[in-house]
Order: sequence, then C-alpha cells, then structure tokens
Amino acid sequence: MLPDTLALKKIEETDTRISYPIFGKNFAKIDSVSNRLEDTVYYLISGHGGPDPGAVEKYDGKLIAEDEYAYDVTLRLARELLSNGAEVHIIVQDENDGIRDERVLELDTDETVLSNAIPLGQLARLKQRTEAVNDLYMKNKGKYQRLLVTHVDSRSKGTNIDVFFYHHENSKNGQRLAESIHQTFLAKYKKFQPNRVYSGTFMERSSLYLVKNTLPAMAYIEIGNIRSKLDQRRILDPDNRQALAKWISEGILLDYESSKDFTAK
Repeated sequence: MLPDTLALKKIEETDTRISYPIFGKNFAKIDSVSNRLEDTVYYLISGHGGPDPGAVEKYDGKLIAEDEYAYDVTLRLARELLSNGAEVHIIVQDENDGIRDERVLELDTDETVLSNAIPLGQLARLKQRTEAVNDLYMKNKGKYQRLLVTHVDSRSKGTNIDVFFYHHENSKNGQRLAESIHQTFLAKYKKFQPNRVYSGTFMERSSLYLVKNTLPAMAYIEIGNIRSKLDQRRILDPDNRQALAKWISEGILLDYESSKDFTAK
C-alpha cells in the first residue's frame, strides 16, 4: 500500500470536483479543468521544513522563512496538476497550514515526510525525501513519472535573481522538463513584463543531493532570493505565488505533451 503522500484524503467527490483537506478550507475543492495529465504521476518536494526553516529574514518587523513560501507554492502547483488529471504526491506535508493568502506566512516546525518527523541533520533529511520518492517511483514503475523540487534561494541581501532551474546532467527527460518550464517563463515575462529582461536559466547541477540520488526525471526550481527586497515582491505576494505555480504547471504540460509528440515520431 502506498504511503499517504497523495493529496488524496478525499472528503468529497463528484464528477467534476474533488475536495482535498491538505489545501485548507478555502482551497480544498478542485474543479476538473482537463485530463491532459491523465496517467501521469508527479512528486512534489518543497525545500527545508520541520526543524530546518531554511533562510530566515525579517520583513515588516516579522520573521519570514524559506520553507513556508516554498511549501505554499508547492501546494498551489499540486492543485494545478490535479485539476489537469495528474496523480500528485506531496512529499513534505503540513496538515494544518494549507494554501495561505497572507504576505507574511507564520513559521512553524510541524512539517512531516510520509507522516514521519523530519530529522534534524541535513543529510538525514535529504535521505528521507530521496527514499520516499524512490520507493514510490518503484511502485509506480512503467508510468510517466516526474519530480519537482521547489526552493527559495538565500543569497546575499542585495542579490535579486530570476526563477531558474536545475536538472541532472545525464537526464534528457529532466533537461527537457527544466527547459520546458524555462521556456514558459521566458514567454510569460515577454508578455507581462516586455520591458524587463528575464535572466533565469536552466542548467545541469548534478552535485545537488536530490538531483543526484532521486530516480524520476526531475527539475529543481529556485523561485527567488528571500533576502532580496526585489525578490520579496515575487515571493510574498500571494497572487505572485499563484502565478509562479500556474506558470510552472504550464511548463509541465508543455513538457508532457512534447514528450508524447517525441515518442510518436
């Protein structure tokens, strides 16, 4: 039996709508938009969590932390994928946070992996997530499977960055996934911010533990620098977090549909 990483503790299901409590009261119900991702499996990991909040910064006199914003974007992404028919496993979960529309997301340490406490040591935390994904991957062998890891960067205060993407150097599927999301962001910036040059990139970075050791083709996403005042506009605004999730999901759809075209040729 699969561990409960699915958003699927269903409390209501109809022909066009399912309710998933993990997303919180205001976002639990999801309408079916399409079946474009039918027969696909996605694993979503948000960075840090539990005893490790990641980088902590002050905003308007209050503490903000990497893990809370990475988790919020991850939940929003999960909803987008589910609405298009995907099977979604949320690896890091917080049962009582859900999607939040506040700018300042309150810090807590109760996130879990497969309902298990997250270890204090960094290597143990990474191993726990890797083993969770790889176990699910083997149980779903033969299906179309992808992994998305979402982080918030933590460079020096003055460094603002665009959203950028990593993949494994030997994974053509991972490269295509990262490139598809990157292409989507290029197009969105061109449309919505035509006077601004988008400098985000996609590249191989196989030295990262999760990139190196997880089995599914994957994209590792950095959505901004929490210590940058400019990037905080992207990260703290709930509408911007929703846009990030939406654009990532559109890149995922592009990747999946282009992979079907490639297989058919």
